Amino acid sequence: MVRDIEDTVHPVDAASVLALLRDRPRILALGEPTHGAPDLLRTRNALFRELVEQHGYRTIALETDCLAGLLVDDYVTTGRGDLDDVLARGLSHEWGAYPGNRELVAWMRAHNEGRPAAEHVRFAGADGPLEISAAASPRAALVALHDYLSARVDADLLPCTADVLDRMIGPDDRWTEPAAMMDPARSVGQSAEARELRLLADDLATLLETHAPQLLAGSTPQERDRAHLYARTATGLLRYHFWMADPSPARMTRLLGIRDAMIADNLLALAERGPALVSAHNSHLQRGRSTMAMWDHPRLEWWGAGALVSTRLGDRYAFVATALGTLRDQGVEAPEPDTVEGLLYGLGRDEVLVDPRGPAALHRAGADGGAALAARVSPWFGYAPLDPADLAETDAIVFVRDVPHR
Repeated sequence: MVRDIEDTVHPVDAASVLALLRDRPRILALGEPTHGAPDLLRTRNALFRELVEQHGYRTIALETDCLAGLLVDDYVTTGRGDLDDVLARGLSHEWGAYPGNRELVAWMRAHNEGRPAAEHVRFAGADGPLEISAAASPRAALVALHDYLSARVDADLLPCTADVLDRMIGPDDRWTEPAAMMDPARSVGQSAEARELRLLADDLATLLETHAPQLLAGSTPQERDRAHLYARTATGLLRYHFWMADPSPARMTRLLGIRDAMIADNLLALAERGPALVSAHNSHLQRGRSTMAMWDHPRLEWWGAGALVSTRLGDRYAFVATALGTLRDQGVEAPEPDTVEGLLYGLGRDEVLVDPRGPAALHRAGADGGAALAARVSPWFGYAPLDPADLAETDAIVFVRDVPHR
């Protein structure tokens, strides 16, 4: 069986990836099974550099706060700011501390230096302003959207003044209350003010659509793109806060789905601008239904951003999963031979690109006699193995055999 699979392996480089995909997709999504592993980030960076330099990709998006990411985009396109500060404030989830992310941002800046704006590679955060334990106040997105519109449309068309908006938002710590994730009663998301803010956000977003010709004439493309980012972030955040206050059993499923819907909307907006690369967890980018265990929920299921985007883009969306063999410093030892990772581990190669749907397709491989592949079980919550059921909807797999996590 290993001999059969060997016939479908390729080097991990841009030319091999695009040959496997048979075309340049509008969004090329590279997933990862764990966050922060240096070897995986180095592989990602090398692949993304080739795709930018040789194949015309002009946006790199990471699974990080879309509003904070504007600081990184400004840095890589203009050189404004200090790299340490940009990494600390521009990448959420403390991902600025990962050396691989630092190397990526520094390379993007160096690539853009001296080039015309049309040849710049841009940065984008794909995620909402969300953490696993909290969600941001909607203030930044709502105020920025209101400021953009108030400078360009008649004041009578605005649903409220800036002072009224500020008063309705109130103190930001009401929105970021840490206890709200575990206790819906501590969330402000279904208060009278929050409900009214959802209507105001909708009205502001509607102004962007109903006055598009006027706004198009009075804005740069970047200003217009950012206004739409503020609008979808404001409405998405308020929707997320609303369901944080929901006491029903479906609460966490709704929150996971809303987060991925926000990621999907951001990716679709990037696709409109041009070919884009995105790096995020496999569970966000795969086409199949995503699953995870969280706190007292043994199994949550929802449709991730990749599933949502692929319904709109079809084969212009490509998903390349990353898998690993060992992560020994987290207790992940050599995989069982009847798992996806076990079959690839048996190749004995440090790093390979595999076609999971080729003549010796992994999802049909199994052991001798046609037995189905088993699902690998992770001993560590921070690593998610590939699900054999998802292979038929995976365009390619990057496999890294042995991965130190830090």
